[in-house]
Amino acid sequence: MYKDGELDMVTKTSNEYLTNRAWFRDTVGGSDVILCYTSALECLELFSGYLKGKDIDVYAKKQGAFDNINYRILETYDGIDVVKYGNVRCTSVNQTINDMLSDFDNIDEQSLVEGLSMYYHTHNESFDGLHIKPENTEKFNAIKDWAIEYYDD
Repeated sequence: MYKDGELDMVTKTSNEYLTNRAWFRDTVGGSDVILCYTSALECLELFSGYLKGKDIDVYAKKQGAFDNINYRILETYDGIDVVKYGNVRCTSVNQTINDMLSDFDNIDEQSLVEGLSMYYHTHNESFDGLHIKPENTEKFNAIKDWAIEYYDD
């Protein structure tokens, strides 16, 4: 595919796989990136993703070649809490939630609310295991009721 006269490089889309983790293993597995934001919620199985999903959010040390990967450039991965699923690195639940809360104006709000809802309902209707940073408490408190009521009705 060409975009603006240049080759448009994109990865495969999620609809080509049975699970989001399989998609991530094939597209970013083994590379020097860490899934973050909505993609981390998908990998952590807190958000089911979107039909025919194509966008992938990662922390990376440099810009990559794929147009459908949102590279959030960091100098170092120090201080990032990571979990591994085979050859895929992903931010932990607490890291993901705090990162998204601190960048709330630039995130997929639906994925965060649904992710928080899934967490709440799979942890005995509690957020007790989450460690929300003090600077994110106000935003968390503003949206947690949406998450609690997300699957109601």
